[in-house]
Amino acid sequence: MIYLNGKFMPIEEACIPVLDRGFIFGDGIYEVIPAYSRKPFRLPKHLNRLQHSLDGIRLKNPFSNDEWKNLLEQVISKNDAEDQYLYLHITRGVAKRDHAFPVNVPPTVFIMSNPLLPPPAELLASGASAITAIDNRWIRCDVKAISLLPNVLLRQLAVDVHALETILIRDGFLTEGAASNIFVVKNGVLLAPPKSNLMLPGITYDVVLELAAANKIPHEIREITEAEVREADEILLTSSTKEIMPIASLDNQPVGQGKPGPLFARLHALYQDYKATNMRGHSCGCSNS
Repeated sequence: MIYLNGKFMPIEEACIPVLDRGFIFGDGIYEVIPAYSRKPFRLPKHLNRLQHSLDGIRLKNPFSNDEWKNLLEQVISKNDAEDQYLYLHITRGVAKRDHAFPVNVPPTVFIMSNPLLPPPAELLASGASAITAIDNRWIRCDVKAISLLPNVLLRQLAVDVHALETILIRDGFLTEGAASNIFVVKNGVLLAPPKSNLMLPGITYDVVLELAAANKIPHEIREITEAEVREADEILLTSSTKEIMPIASLDNQPVGQGKPGPLFARLHALYQDYKATNMRGHSCGCSNS
């Protein structure tokens, strides 16, 4: 069951006019929110990021945060899985094809849910593989825009060689993955690229840094060179649907010992504890939980 423009319906019944600006121009934004035990995870943070994306394309938010919360809870209740990931999709609406913004056109609002499956145990145990590529996307990667063709092409490079992800390098520095944030570990220090217009401000990225701070794990937020990525002891991938995953091979070369490292194991355990605490609705000692 999905939500589309004021109505709940089976996804098979959902229709969008061909003149929707999301279809014609990719003129819209999206957000992905995990829900564990039917409770949205860090919902205020996700809604803040949603607002940031809407502001970035000059589109008025169609709902208040309370209205979004109510809609999301209804979508969750109408679907079967205990753990779900919610996909929100907002476009500038239906109008005659013209690059200029239409006036007084209501946005298209679409919400769907899919079962949220945990990362495969075998990948957590053995580590995944990744490749690198030049980051050739636009320079507003902090906006979660639906026009994702560059990300699609970059991610397909990884799929073509049976890798999990493509890690992106721009002007000699790490930005992120095609569909994830990336951390590097060197000499026991967790390194994170700083938030900027060149990367998506990941919610899981925030959780990892909060957990590191709360548990006295050495960490730095700074620019990370391509050489530091290639010489890393560990590389970690984070996203709302993949949580935290270890990268054990990069461009067919082992990362560190070629297997998940100790900092991944510690952060993964801390993250699972944080999730469980969040589901119970109590504080875990991290800020903004």
